[in-house]
Parts: sequence; structure tokens; C-alpha cells
Amino acid sequence: MAEPAPLLTPDEPLTGEAASRADATALTFRARRALFKRLADVVCLPSSRVNAFERSMVGDLLVEMLRETDTPDRARVARRIAGLTEAPASLVRLLLRDEVAVAGPLLEEGHGLSDSDLIECCRTAGPEHRRLIAARRHVAETVCEALVEAGEPEVIETLLRNPGARLSTFALEAVMAQSRHHDPYVAGLLRRPELRPAQAYVMFWWADPDARALILTRFAVGREAIQEVSADVFALAAAEGWQDPLVRKALQFIERRQRNRAALSKSAYESLEAAVAAAEQGLTREIASEIAYLSGLKPTTGAKILTDLGGEPLAILCKATGLPKWAIHALWRGLRRPETDSETGALTRPLERTLITYDRMAVDRAQTVLRYWNWSLSSALTPALVQAIRTGDEQEIDPFSAPQRAAMLALASDFGRK
Repeated sequence: MAEPAPLLTPDEPLTGEAASRADATALTFRARRALFKRLADVVCLPSSRVNAFERSMVGDLLVEMLRETDTPDRARVARRIAGLTEAPASLVRLLLRDEVAVAGPLLEEGHGLSDSDLIECCRTAGPEHRRLIAARRHVAETVCEALVEAGEPEVIETLLRNPGARLSTFALEAVMAQSRHHDPYVAGLLRRPELRPAQAYVMFWWADPDARALILTRFAVGREAIQEVSADVFALAAAEGWQDPLVRKALQFIERRQRNRAALSKSAYESLEAAVAAAEQGLTREIASEIAYLSGLKPTTGAKILTDLGGEPLAILCKATGLPKWAIHALWRGLRRPETDSETGALTRPLERTLITYDRMAVDRAQTVLRYWNWSLSSALTPALVQAIRTGDEQEIDPFSAPQRAAMLALASDFGRK
């Protein structure tokens, strides 16, 4: 048996049979590249030169060849067809699932990709593929939903920065829920034109101070229009004895008066101011409930406001109910929170932000925020919903109920879920 030919050193020239094999391989690779180019040229021909059946057949041939070739060949074909609006579907699916070096040109520049192509890529490819899809010039709502499903911060942040992306309500609320544990999402969501006041008011509870200020500046709107069109309904509801719970609940959100006169007639305190003054000596559960009732709030909403560490909700409560600024200081002392810095003597940052919020808010706008919080956090708070919040069972939440979704998000930590 003949001995095997010795291996060549890097500097040793190829001779004889080895040189012939190398030449044949080079010719084969040149032929392969030439064939790939010719087939891609056919795929790229206009409809006047090649019909849909021929294009599809050539695409199938390319798919079979590309499955057996190396990355540079696949990347060249991907770049070649990236500008097509009618690329063969089988070819597109193969290349989109490929590594980023191959799929990248299609994901970044591909004009002929359908939403279903992109959704399939979102669900079968890797994070970098999804990031490139999130950065495309136009991203449809259904594609955004598929991108959000994976919950990848870099992908979602890219999507939120993209003005060409259209976020559906489902996608927005999915990112909102995730923003409770990922602060950068809050700032990104606040830049989105799709965000609505109801969503911003819920996100307020876990937003940082700068984001809270932006929410109150941008989304705290008045209720003049809705009050004007429903003015005569109050008399109709009163004539019916306020028997319709749906009307009663809606009018509680619309009406101009914030304080609860009926609660005052049953209270041990002669006014809301008196209850706040009593709270200055120590805010007990009983006094907190009285303040909530006298302010036209349910105890759940009052507790959420009074226990918020940021303090801005206190400013909203006081401004909406017509309480003077001293009430903020009284409640602050009742909550046993420091008013001044022990070293500098200046107001603590939380108290300073609270007072600034009070000064900046108009009464009607503060009432809008306060009414929404009360409506969303307590109007739908049934025992079944409380149990769903405790267990995190989102299947029990009505997908069309804004108050139920708001309560699930805002009260999750209060009921023991993180």
C-alpha cells in the first residue's frame, strides 16, 4: 500500500496532484458563486421577464443549494434579494432563520418581507434578529406584539425608540407591566404617541420622580367637555334616586365636587381639615379611612396615596380637595417622615417635590388624576379580583376593563405580589 502523502508546510508550494485538486476546487467554488449569482439574477428579474412560477422554482433550487453552502454564499444571496418586493417565500424563510451575518441585510433593508415573515422570525430566531426587526423603518402592531413577547430589554428599548413602530394596546400594556421591574421602559413609554392618560396614571405608581412630573404635565387633563355634555344627567339620576349603579359610578368620576358631603354628615370630624389636623399627631388606620371618605375616595385608594413614599400623590389629594399647603406638612408629620435634612436644614427632596407638585397642579387637573385613581383602583375591586391580584392570575381579568387591568398592575405589590 502506498504511503500517504506528507502534509505541506505553510510556505511549501503545491505541486503535482495536490495542485490539480486545488485548482479543481477553486474552479468549483468559482462555478458555484457564478451559479448563485445567475440564479439570484433570475429571481430579481422584473415580472415582465419571468413569471411567478419560474421565480418560485428558481427560489426552491436556491434553497436546496444554500442549505449546503457556506456563510459568505448565503450572505451574498441575502444582500442580492434584500431590495426585492416579491422574493420567493421559501428563500426568504430560509435566510431569515440564518445567522445574523446572513439575515441582517434582509431584516434591515428587506422590502418584500410580510408581517407573517417577521413574526415567524421573531419566534424562531435569536435576540439580535429581534433587535434588527425592532429597528426597521416600519414595524406593524402585530410584529410589535411578537417582539414584546420575548421580554428582552434591548429589543423592547429599541422598539420604544423607533418612531416607525406602531404599538398596539396589547403591546403597550405588556411593556407597562414589565416596566414595574425595568425602569428604562417608563421613559420609553412616555415618549410613545400611543400612550393614553389611563395607562400613564397607572404607571405613575412605580415611575421615578422625573417621570412622575412628566406624567402630570402631559396627561393631567381637565374634564370640561365631559362635564358640559353630561350636566343634565345629574338631575335625571337624582330623580331616579341614584338607583342605577353604572350611572352613579360614571357620574362620580365626572362631577365637579370632590369632597363627600354625605360622609361629612356621618364623620366624627367637622371637616376634612379637622381630620387632617388630627392626623398630624399620628396617622392611624381610622383617621386615614376618614380622610379618604371625606375626600370622596375609597379606603383602598386613600391607603395607596398615603403610603406612597414619593409624596406626589399627597399633593394631588390636597390640591384636588381644596386643602391648603399646610395640610401636606401635617400629613407628612403624621406619617413620621422627615421634613428637613439633619445636616443642612433644607427640606428633604421628597417633601420638596411634593410641594412643587402642589404648586404646579391646577385643581381640575388634580381632580382628574385623583378621580381616575379612585375609579381604577377601587370601582372594580371585587373579592374575585383581589384573589386574582394576590395570585397573579391574569386570566381572571376582563381584557376590556380598564379599572381591572389598572388594579392588577398598581395593587400587585400591595397585596403581596412582586
